[in-house]
Amino acid sequence: MSPQQKDLVKATVPVLKEHGVLLTTHFYNRMFTHNPELKHLFNMGNQQNKRQQTALAMAVLAYAEHIEDPSVLLPVVDTIGHKHASLHIRPEHYAIVGRHLIASIAEVLGEAATPELLEAWTVAYTQLAGLMSGREQQIYDEKVALPGGWSGWRPFVVRKKVRESEEITSFYLYPVDGGAVADFKPGQYISLRLFLPEYNLQQPRQYSLSSAPNGEHYRISVKREAGSQHPDGMISNRLHDFVEPGDMIDLSAPSGNFTLKAGDGKPQVFISGGVGQTPLMAMLESLVRTDASTPITWVHGCKNERVHAFKADLNAIAEQVARVEKHFFYDSAESLSHNEYLGWVSLDQLPAETLHPEAEYYICGPGPFIRQHYRYLVDRGIDKANIHFEEFGPLSLSVN
Repeated sequence: MSPQQKDLVKATVPVLKEHGVLLTTHFYNRMFTHNPELKHLFNMGNQQNKRQQTALAMAVLAYAEHIEDPSVLLPVVDTIGHKHASLHIRPEHYAIVGRHLIASIAEVLGEAATPELLEAWTVAYTQLAGLMSGREQQIYDEKVALPGGWSGWRPFVVRKKVRESEEITSFYLYPVDGGAVADFKPGQYISLRLFLPEYNLQQPRQYSLSSAPNGEHYRISVKREAGSQHPDGMISNRLHDFVEPGDMIDLSAPSGNFTLKAGDGKPQVFISGGVGQTPLMAMLESLVRTDASTPITWVHGCKNERVHAFKADLNAIAEQVARVEKHFFYDSAESLSHNEYLGWVSLDQLPAETLHPEAEYYICGPGPFIRQHYRYLVDRGIDKANIHFEEFGPLSLSVN
């Protein structure tokens, strides 16, 4: 990009801050009108609740703000790249998106969208698309290189369906072809897709793998969403209500960069809220199996014991492995046992020695939950590089 073009892109930052969601909403409406086939690639629930429009607006704004040095966005590019690879996004999709994005800028800005500005954003988008698709190709190559790995969609069969709590059910998924399945890094997720006849759409969703790698099957643990019309329940509730052992589901290979950082003996602390414990369960199981000495602390909060999935498993692990310390928080409880607390997760209620200064911390739950505990740890001197978190859904959380 020329210096003049960079200046033009930077000059749109105030407009993006004020009207970014308006722009991205117009963009998605335009794209789905002209290219309705892309509805099969996008989570239409996140279109209903506006999370996708907000996430894209934040991404476009961040890119404009850092147009002088896009390399500072590489961690975000990696996270989005994993999500795109999980959904089998290809370079040709970037061409379609780019065409509608530039057209949307012209239509929303009107006379302010000069030919020079549109050309500058065209060059900027082309640069971003090349950066993104290049990283995604690396991820595809890494997937295929693994024993039992693949790219695109692969049919799996549900062999077992286990109710873990009043809200969460686990699905055990085996490849239809009988072949091996790729190992994964604990904390990663898969995408699955189901056909929704009421919308005449294939819809993909991403679910964390909730057990350690085993080479034979994957397990996901899915929360039922309250209300049949809840956007987040379009697929999750269908899995609960209609998918049974023997049914087939298409899966993508594991993706994600929210992964276990063990191996150097540093204490590991897992902090979760609700269904956010699912990727942490895979991390915990893997750590217990492969590491005989690392201290582990498990902190989890949920509404009550009836919705507390995996409690029996966690109690059994803590009884068998002395270095595992667990703490449970409940919004309501008829009685409390040792290391159980009433109320939301509050790290300052834990013993002072629980939060090791040099530990690796993993936080997963709703956005406000992550933000609260991230700030708590940073305020107490924990290095930000040692705090890892994952927000379910479109990337929109900023904690700095």
